[in-house]
Amino acid sequence: MRNLRRQLLAGPYLVWMAGFILLPVVLILYYAFTTTSGQVTLFNVTSITASVHMKSLLLSLKLAFACTVICLALSYPLAMILNNKKEKRQGFIVFIFILPMWMNFMLRILAWKMLLSNNGVINSALEVFGLPGLDVLNTPSAVVFCMVYDFLPFMILPIYNAMSKIEGDIIEAAKDLGAGNLTIFFKIIVPLTMSGVISGIIMVFVPALTSFAISDLLGGGKVLLIGNVIEQAFMQEYNWNLGSGLSVVLMVFVIVSMALMNAHGEEGGAGVW
Repeated sequence: MRNLRRQLLAGPYLVWMAGFILLPVVLILYYAFTTTSGQVTLFNVTSITASVHMKSLLLSLKLAFACTVICLALSYPLAMILNNKKEKRQGFIVFIFILPMWMNFMLRILAWKMLLSNNGVINSALEVFGLPGLDVLNTPSAVVFCMVYDFLPFMILPIYNAMSKIEGDIIEAAKDLGAGNLTIFFKIIVPLTMSGVISGIIMVFVPALTSFAISDLLGGGKVLLIGNVIEQAFMQEYNWNLGSGLSVVLMVFVIVSMALMNAHGEEGGAGVW
């Protein structure tokens, strides 16, 4: 009887999952492998090999990788500094990192577009001090910069969460046994925080790879990512079949990257324990 009640409680979630997760995926797969007349074809999927599509995919992978590396390089020392703060200050600093996420995603992008524009606040401030202005708007650098700003909290929080679970007694025991700071960092802290690093990498790389709004607004049409190609296929060309085919290819890249990172995380965890 209890099992039946639990199953009934899970009913709304199952309906939600079927309607908003499984059904859209099934529709995407249907459109990806059919033509407008309903005939089966592989053209929509294999069109990723076209020079324009392949170029946009490689650029997306490049910018997503750059964004992930920068976020990791910034987040790990920040998480260590945050972890060494007093508990009251930790909560305040975490609040500061989360605060921008309360603002609408598009508004944050538009704000950076105004800041990075030729007549924006940053260039105006540089002009006051007699420094040369920045001409980064409508370039891949501006896209990566905004990606880092938007996705940095997704890297900091899991790393900080994993780091905060490390018992101080472990560090003290290592010091008593003669371990130096570098040894403690590479032999204890890094392995014990690897789960947070893996989670952060996935949470940053996946949205960076599939992003299109940032490149639309900050790229000025000059930075064409695979997300932009898919968005144009759906919204401008009304070619759902092509858009679905490219989406399936992108989905495969996302699934493979997540599987590799999870496998690496499990191997790292096994090695630690």
